[in-house]
Amino acid sequence: MTIFLILAPYGAFTTLMLMTSATVSLLTAALVCSATIAFDVCRGRSVKILATASAMLFAAIAAYLNLMDPSISDKAVRLAVDIGIFAISLGSMLVRYPFTMQYALEAVPAEIAAMPGFLRANYIITSVWTMAALMMMLANAAILYVPALPIWLGLAVAFAARNSAVFFTKWYPAYHRMKQGIPPPNALPKAH
Repeated sequence: MTIFLILAPYGAFTTLMLMTSATVSLLTAALVCSATIAFDVCRGRSVKILATASAMLFAAIAAYLNLMDPSISDKAVRLAVDIGIFAISLGSMLVRYPFTMQYALEAVPAEIAAMPGFLRANYIITSVWTMAALMMMLANAAILYVPALPIWLGLAVAFAARNSAVFFTKWYPAYHRMKQGIPPPNALPKAH
């Protein structure tokens, strides 16, 4: 369910961009981000860097589109979102707190989070998401600047990059635990 909540705003944005205006798509995505933040707060979880920054990104692009330059193409809007997501992901690593840390800290026992490889594993997973964002950004830049390229190319790259990152996010922690000789989380004794 966590991956669904993380990806819901971007899925809403991408889907709506095929059916309605960029403004509606951006504002809906910002609202979905806000809903995921509210969901986390209601469950006593932390407010996530990714959700908060993404809500601000979607709202800022919508504001720019409506107040400054309404002639921006849908392709340019997609590229702006990709650049923003790339910057958020890379920025989280540059400030030494990869965005995946917040999700991971809520999903693993304290013993795992305290292990030396935990931070490194989060840098690796966040790096994979950063590369996925870079791939989407490059595909959308190519579509914007080479008009003969079909829009489905950007969608195909986004689908492949996102799904690869999701697979890696699910696979790598289990691989890392196995490599380190750490039992799966459900095999660890419960703290009382």
